[in-house]
Amino acid sequence: MSSQVLIVTIESIPGYRISEVMGTVYGTAVRSRNFIGNRMGGIAAIFGGRQTGADNMINQTRDDALTQLLQSAESAGANAVLGMRFDSGEFDSGQGQVMEEVTAYGTAVVLVPEG
Repeated sequence: MSSQVLIVTIESIPGYRISEVMGTVYGTAVRSRNFIGNRMGGIAAIFGGRQTGADNMINQTRDDALTQLLQSAESAGANAVLGMRFDSGEFDSGQGQVMEEVTAYGTAVVLVPEG
């Protein structure tokens, strides 16, 4: 992600002050593994160990949510998102297909240097 929007989990940036609060911004992404990925993950789960397919899917979903958060902040005219957090969950699509959902959210602001 190359942007002029700073995304941080802290509530303030040393040396900067908030000149304008744009409000809460969100980015949500939903993904599922394909049929083969689900079956291979099920087999791997029987033997235990790391689920690299699931790891990759969750990481990509998180990155997609961050990209959407960034776009929301840019659209709002912000140059930073403070207090960014993730929320995640999974749900059944109704066909036995588990969907992974990740939401990134925070407060979009305009920061200016102090002084």
